[in-house]
Amino acid sequence: MLELFHTGIIIGVLVSCPMGPTGMLCIQRTLAKGQLSGFISGVGAAFSDLFYATVTSLFMGLVVNFVQAHQRPLQIFGSIIIIVFGYYIFRNNPLKSLQRNQEQKQTLVQDFVTAFFLTFSNVLIVILFIGLFAQYGFVLPEHSVLMTVSGLVGAFTGAVLWWFFITFIVSLMRRWFNIRGLKALNKVMGIIIMVLAVVGLVTGFF
Repeated sequence: MLELFHTGIIIGVLVSCPMGPTGMLCIQRTLAKGQLSGFISGVGAAFSDLFYATVTSLFMGLVVNFVQAHQRPLQIFGSIIIIVFGYYIFRNNPLKSLQRNQEQKQTLVQDFVTAFFLTFSNVLIVILFIGLFAQYGFVLPEHSVLMTVSGLVGAFTGAVLWWFFITFIVSLMRRWFNIRGLKALNKVMGIIIMVLAVVGLVTGFF
């Protein structure tokens, strides 16, 4: 159970770390209104990720025998998806997502809700979850409901930890935080994601 929880944490971080629209929104709010606003926005995004992770696990649970019978090709397929995703993050320019913050008077509840629906609108995240779940063997016949729930809680925990970390760093270094730093962060996370995916790909083949 703890192993699946730890795997969930890794998945939660990998899903949350790219500096897409939600990441830029959290950074904008951290710079404009402080860490709490940015973090609450991140928690809203984490709840949206939890919803999609749950839907994906249920979907894969329905075809769990197929998943187990084709675990190696699915792991290879999932790894390829993650490599492409990592390369996209590596090449992504956060400047294109950056817009001026016009929400200075929003409450924390509004911060939470808007970030939740912004993340919720990206239904393609299901494909990413399928790839990660296949690569890490997240849904298997021997996993009980309690183990799966533990993994999902781990994914939510990983996402929340990531948003706390990134908003803390941005708040701490707000005077020096710029687009160049965001580009560097995207390149580092893209490389890490691709390395992890390559390891999974090699494991799938051998």
